[in-house]
Amino acid sequence: MKSFRIVVLAIAGLAASLPAAAQFQRPADAVKYRQSALSVMGTHVGRIGAMVNNRVPFDAAQLQANAEIVAMLSTLPWAGFVDGTGEGTKAKPVVWTQRAKFDSAATNMQDAVAKLNAAAKTGDQGQIRTAFGAVGASCKACHDDYRE
Repeated sequence: MKSFRIVVLAIAGLAASLPAAAQFQRPADAVKYRQSALSVMGTHVGRIGAMVNNRVPFDAAQLQANAEIVAMLSTLPWAGFVDGTGEGTKAKPVVWTQRAKFDSAATNMQDAVAKLNAAAKTGDQGQIRTAFGAVGASCKACHDDYRE
């Protein structure tokens, strides 16, 4: 039942994200949207990291559920990076002046997350650890280049 709820929420989130850019009435709405999506994604990445780094016992089912959520969430925040929404946030102006590079960084992260999701399905801790490292590297690269 818990897995069913996760799947339903994931589908609902994905469906809601597709027209998200058109739904923002104010720049603050776009900022809140992207920050919320990134925050929730970070929470689930943190849960995986706790297992990968042996801070909590490894639970293959929980890790796989978190990886599924991260994979779905990895598609959401980018719609919230609307022109004119950088002021007063941690996003560097280069997000909008070098948009193709920013979008490429987002794609790199999504690719790394997809590989983590695939590794999670194997239950192989070595594969998961390697894939998790790539996710962390992609997140760090984007934060280094595009976040204050």
